Amino acid sequence: MQQGKLIIFSAPSGSGKTTIVKHLLETDPRLAFSVSACTREKRAHEVDGKDYYFLTEQDFKNKIEEDSFVEWEEVYPGHFYGTLKSEIDRIWVEGKHILFDIDVEGGLNIKHIYKDKALAIFVKPISIEVIKHRLTHRSTETIEKQNMRIAKAEKELAYEHEFDKVLINDVLEEAFAEAHRLVDEYINPCI
Repeated sequence: MQQGKLIIFSAPSGSGKTTIVKHLLETDPRLAFSVSACTREKRAHEVDGKDYYFLTEQDFKNKIEEDSFVEWEEVYPGHFYGTLKSEIDRIWVEGKHILFDIDVEGGLNIKHIYKDKALAIFVKPISIEVIKHRLTHRSTETIEKQNMRIAKAEKELAYEHEFDKVLINDVLEEAFAEAHRLVDEYINPCI
C-alpha cells in the first residue's frame, strides 16, 4: 500500500483551524480528512463518522485496551479524543494524503510518531482575545466549558515553537492561501 503524507493542523480552540481544514478539503482532492474519535456530546450540526466518531467513554476505553489508537488523550475530565489506526489505513488505501484537525498535544504526538512523514502546522490567532471572542460567540457550550477551553488555549499557545510551521490566522483569505502554499510545498517539495 502506497503511504501518503500526514498534514497536521493544530491550534487552540477558536483559532480557526477547522475553517482552514474544511477549505483545504473542499479545494484539494489529494487530501482526505482523518476523523477523530471522541467521547464528548455531539453538537446539533455534527454527523457521526464525518465530523467525529462519537463513542461512549467505555467504548473509547475498550479501544484503548485493544490498541486501536495511534494516539489518544483525555483532553478534559471525561472527554477523550484520539486518532484511530483504521482511519490512517482507510485514507492510505484511498491513495490520499491525510489531513488532521487536531488539538495541540494530539498533533505533536502524531508528529513524534511519523516524524518526516508528517508536517505539523500551528494555526496561531492574532491574540487570546480573538479566541475568547470566537468561543463565546459560538454558542455551542456552557460558560464553564468555554472558560476551560480558554484556559487550555492560553497554555497551548506556548507550544507553537514545537511545530514545523506557524500559520497566523488574521485575514482568513490570506490564511487559506498560506495553508495551500504549505501543503503544496510539503506534498511536492521539488515544484
